[in-house]
Amino acid sequence: MLKLGLPFTLLSFLLDQATKWWILNHVMDPPRVIPVTGFFNLVLGFNTGVSFGLFGEAPAWLLMAFILPMVAGLLVWMTRTDSRLTAIALGLVVGGAFGNLLDRLRHGAVTDFLDFHVGAYHWPAFNFADVAIVSGVALLLIESVLAREETKAATDA
Repeated sequence: MLKLGLPFTLLSFLLDQATKWWILNHVMDPPRVIPVTGFFNLVLGFNTGVSFGLFGEAPAWLLMAFILPMVAGLLVWMTRTDSRLTAIALGLVVGGAFGNLLDRLRHGAVTDFLDFHVGAYHWPAFNFADVAIVSGVALLLIESVLAREETKAATDA
């Protein structure tokens, strides 16, 4: 399934890097808030931590030391799975992880620019790498529920 998952890794990585390049070099020059709808803005933010800025004071090398073994494990899982959906999901997660990892190496922080809000409450800004990671995890959860239902149906029959 590596042949199926790796293109999704590459696609999510390239989409993430292209959008970050576009935001940094064209849209946010100078940095500002760009209202797109009543609930969505483009902004420019840099996250030195992990999800929601957690561990923002941790050095980049420590975060990378945590992320790289996880990515290696996901790639091993991708090589061993028989499920197309798992391979695609893992590809999305790995591509997103590589996108954010490259940001840490290049900028010392992850570039975020998607800002959804309801009134004055703003969800933490994020990027397409984050979208790929969340989508991949959601696919893995959906597949686990479907597999559980199939197993239950088979044992009930």
